[in-house]
Amino acid sequence: MSRRIALSVAAGVVVLGGAGAGVFALAYAGEQPPLLADSTARYTAPGGDRDGSLTFATDVTASSGTKSVKVLAWPDKSSLGKKGLTEKDMAAAEPAVCAAAGGDTVHCSYTVTVTAADATSSPRGVWHVAVLATAKDGSTTLDTTAADFTVR
Repeated sequence: MSRRIALSVAAGVVVLGGAGAGVFALAYAGEQPPLLADSTARYTAPGGDRDGSLTFATDVTASSGTKSVKVLAWPDKSSLGKKGLTEKDMAAAEPAVCAAAGGDTVHCSYTVTVTAADATSSPRGVWHVAVLATAKDGSTTLDTTAADFTVR
């Protein structure tokens, strides 16, 4: 299966009490990395004369806004699983499509067609979807196992 990328970004919210803490909280929240939430993956194998698909979705929250979200599907039993996936590995990943979902949050999705040839050449077993979210302020979040699916 080809490398696939979907990125989602979300930033945490800092709640502080006391006089003047609100201003500090807003400034501090802007420096937080993107926050990912509700990540899901759905794999449908090709069958007969129809292609299958891999669909990934996630919500990204970033107080400075989301610059990009990249997604990469990778098999658990691979060199990436042994050495660990890095942001550098995600550079060639494909982008997710993101749309505003309210506030500082965007809903991102990525869908790719899986042909019979793709499925035949893909390792069987558990696969993970890695997500690299980049905020407009340059902060990043890499989740190497944002969602899982199984190729049978």
